[in-house]
Amino acid sequence: MKYTVRKAKETDGDAMLALLPRLAAFKIPESRTAEHLWVHDAALMRDWVGGKTENVLMQVAEDEAGTVVGVAMVSLRPELLSHEPSAHLEAIAVSADVEGQGVGQALLRAAEDDATANGAKTITLHVFANNQRARGFYEHAGYDGELMRYIKPVAD
Repeated sequence: MKYTVRKAKETDGDAMLALLPRLAAFKIPESRTAEHLWVHDAALMRDWVGGKTENVLMQVAEDEAGTVVGVAMVSLRPELLSHEPSAHLEAIAVSADVEGQGVGQALLRAAEDDATANGAKTITLHVFANNQRARGFYEHAGYDGELMRYIKPVAD
């Protein structure tokens, strides 16, 4: 399958939003619902589409027919500990039809290039500990696991 990665346009909004539920395409922790994994990303994406947010970079992958089959969303923000210019990969999602065909890798590279061009010295991301597929994807791309986040329900 041939695809092209390009900067997203506001008119890509609906197609990008439709891909976000793919963020929950793994065995999510029992303490979460699928919507927890993408609802805030969707709000940030809607703000970007509406021109209500700055420092958000969006890339899409589209197939030969012009259908959006992947999206990457990065926010520019200071790195948590060093406070140096950085970026955070908010979301990367590809259609199930193109999974495993290099679309995610191409989107990640494009997002990294765009973040670097905008002054980022590092890129961070969050991934669930039990999402082995995503962890392998990021580790293969040169990302190192650095912090572990723990959570415990204390009330019903």
